Amino acid sequence: MKKLGILLSGRGSNFEAIAESVRVGRIEAEIALVISNRPNAKGLETARKLGLKAECIPSAGLEREEYDRLTAARMKQEGVDLVCLAGFMRLLSAWFVEQYPQRILNIHPSLLPSFPGLEAQRQAIEHGVRYSGCTVHFVDEKLDAGPILTQAVVEVFDDDTEATLAARILEHEHRIYTEAIQIALSGRYRIEGRRVVRLS
Repeated sequence: MKKLGILLSGRGSNFEAIAESVRVGRIEAEIALVISNRPNAKGLETARKLGLKAECIPSAGLEREEYDRLTAARMKQEGVDLVCLAGFMRLLSAWFVEQYPQRILNIHPSLLPSFPGLEAQRQAIEHGVRYSGCTVHFVDEKLDAGPILTQAVVEVFDDDTEATLAARILEHEHRIYTEAIQIALSGRYRIEGRRVVRLS
């Protein structure tokens, strides 16, 4: 069975959704390892309650690639096939990406390439867009810039706040991340330039 590695920094709601999808068979894989760069991340506690292998590798004081080498070493020890970022608040180094080419997924709360980086929901509201959403993409060495697997669209209402928009987007994040993981694990796709073309 394919093995997933999860990287998170906080509460890990997308991790929880992934774990539930694994439990009920929507994702045909097992979670081999959960790693956080922050020792007080709620996602670690959740993972341990679920009986999963969960560890903290603190990132404080480490250079990006130095930290990534420690993380990749643990992932390789556990035989991880696909790395899933679930609120991991660090930019991965080019070195790490090279270890897992087209095998790292991230979910972002906007319709990329619009509003990459932090506070995407606030950016969407401030720009006055009528639609926002979320995106699952392969990770490359640039911020929120890799080929897109799937997206979901959410209408932005006139009275939306950052919090209300984020809450509606999050519901779709949980659904499409599961879909994207299944696509990536199946291998039924090819990448043409920046496009991910699904194969039947």
